[in-house]
Amino acid sequence: MTIWKMGKILSDNDRYEAHRIAAIVPCYNEEQTVAKVVRDLKAAVPSMEVYVYDNNSSDETVRVAREAGAIVRSESRKGKGNVIRRAFADIDADIYVTIDGDDTYEAADLPRMIGTLLSGPYDHVLGVRKDSSETGSYRPGHEMGNRMFNRLVSFLFHSQVSDMLSGYRVFSRRFVKSFPAISKEFEIETELTVHMMALRLPQVEEKVGFRDRPAGSESKLNTYSDGLKILNVIFQLVRNERPNLFHGVVTILACALSLILGLPVVFEFFETGLVPRLPTAILSAALMGMAVLVSSVGVLLSGVRRARREAARLAYLRLDPPAHVPAEDTMFYRIGQSS
Repeated sequence: MTIWKMGKILSDNDRYEAHRIAAIVPCYNEEQTVAKVVRDLKAAVPSMEVYVYDNNSSDETVRVAREAGAIVRSESRKGKGNVIRRAFADIDADIYVTIDGDDTYEAADLPRMIGTLLSGPYDHVLGVRKDSSETGSYRPGHEMGNRMFNRLVSFLFHSQVSDMLSGYRVFSRRFVKSFPAISKEFEIETELTVHMMALRLPQVEEKVGFRDRPAGSESKLNTYSDGLKILNVIFQLVRNERPNLFHGVVTILACALSLILGLPVVFEFFETGLVPRLPTAILSAALMGMAVLVSSVGVLLSGVRRARREAARLAYLRLDPPAHVPAEDTMFYRIGQSS
């Protein structure tokens, strides 16, 4: 017998049969965990198709995933960003789910996340990790870096995010098909978050269970190198999405340095009529000229960015939103089974 909250029985098929749902599971050497991830996803949403994208694994990931019932595809270019880019282009669905193949996320939370997406309707539901391990599932460097990136991106793009590096997300079709997917590796989560912020898409966060990798399973993340890659992506996105801010900072720094170097030369000229430090005067003038040029570039790129955002918004609006499900229906979901 299946137990349901609020005493109302609604099967997964009844709730989602009108929607094509696809789960995308990027994998690199995850033979130890991928079968459980696939089975848990299918148990959570039976009507969902699970796609495992193998990213040049050297173990038995492909065989194990196929035996577990997944649709297995391959992406030869290494990196999670390349996998997501390929999957978003290849798969045609109404609702998309991304989840890592390392069995650290709780698949049982997925019906609630899909229900939330449909009840909005929203274009993006972010799974905010809630540590369910007594010993702590986060490595200290990852937890500190995640908090820092959350605050930095929230400040730069004026939109709050609690867990921008989470790999557990649910998307609408119009989000996926309007997302350019430029990143190659783990920085793809940053790009997904900033895309949502830049276009001001309707989104919501949901707490999800997060646990340790099983014994013998190794993380593919490198705290420092991947952190630097994420910082570089944030830098590039600020340059492209906030050109006035980026070029304004450079303009102010160049102006300040020009004045610091040039004012003493000007004062000395008025006092003596001489310019004994000619190289300093030339450098100061060049810095001020550069400041004017950078400021002008910022204004031009701001216009280009506006045109890009309008084009992206129009591409987004060409697609239908997720079919709305009344909020009261999303309250009823399976919480356990007994026989």
